[in-house]
Amino acid sequence: MDVTPLLRSNQKIIQSYAQGRFKISGEVFDGAVIVGGDFVEVWASPEPLDNISQFSSIKGRCDVLLIGTGKSALMLTPSMRQAFREQGFAVELMDTGAACRTFNVLTAEGRQVVAALMPV
Repeated sequence: MDVTPLLRSNQKIIQSYAQGRFKISGEVFDGAVIVGGDFVEVWASPEPLDNISQFSSIKGRCDVLLIGTGKSALMLTPSMRQAFREQGFAVELMDTGAACRTFNVLTAEGRQVVAALMPV
């Protein structure tokens, strides 16, 4: 039985990450990126995370915002989590590898997900 998920032709999938690079749907990106269902953007200033305005371009384009924080996971303070919530983002922080895998799974399920990924 074939269990390969059906994806739209323009659907972005994270294929690999290593040494400060990401391979997304056949294209290689150096440094931090923001990837959604049908777009990839360079993430110009991934830190500090509490600068929520850096995510204004994706507002309303996702159900879940995953933030890959590099080799290890960071935590959002309660006030930062509330600020994201007030801007309409359900946000989850995790290490970048977990964020890449979670993005692919949620994408395959048809969810509206965006991943902001710091390099490993």
